[in-house]
Amino acid sequence: MEEVAHIPLWRVQFLAEPEEVSVLRADVRARLQEWGVQEVMDAAQLCVSELVSNVITHVGQGTPASLVLSLRDARLRVEVRDPDARVLPTLVEATEDAENGRGITLVDALSDRWGVDLHRDGKVTWCEIAAAPVTAQGGGVGSTRVARAEKMLSSYSGERLSSAPRHSRIGALATEAAAIDLISDLLHWLRAHGHDADDILDRAQTHFEAELGAAPGPS
Repeated sequence: MEEVAHIPLWRVQFLAEPEEVSVLRADVRARLQEWGVQEVMDAAQLCVSELVSNVITHVGQGTPASLVLSLRDARLRVEVRDPDARVLPTLVEATEDAENGRGITLVDALSDRWGVDLHRDGKVTWCEIAAAPVTAQGGGVGSTRVARAEKMLSSYSGERLSSAPRHSRIGALATEAAAIDLISDLLHWLRAHGHDADDILDRAQTHFEAELGAAPGPS
């Protein structure tokens, strides 16, 4: 009989309070470093933040909840359980000037799939993120990030990207405008949750440059 490989799994219970979000993000970072899947760390932390914030906003502060991370077949699964099966997260089309409604949109963009499982004692909102590098021309962590960025930009661009060829001057300007909207929303989110947006930008730039430096050169 073939031996079933051990599936890394981590579970923590918490109360849905705003200050818990940063604590959970740090826990997720430590766990994924231990599992050796740093390439999905940023996406996983953002998904955890959005799923926990969704409980805080729509179920209520102080709600007892739990977070589960598991890794199987090069796929990271994030689950947030709460006791209210009546309030379901919904993917909505957020307009450019909308201040709310982008949380599940971000989860949808950052993950390969997401959903909600209903139980008698509550619900589990989950998402799954591919933890292995994409095998493609120019593949690796960079192409994985580019693919996720494309998904996120599509939710911000509306008709701007489809109204002109992507490689035309107008298409390039539309793409840049969508990217600026996306980055601005992330900065607003960081500030709203008590993070130093300037520090995050500096760290992101350092992370980006480090990945470029580690990328293999042309053969």
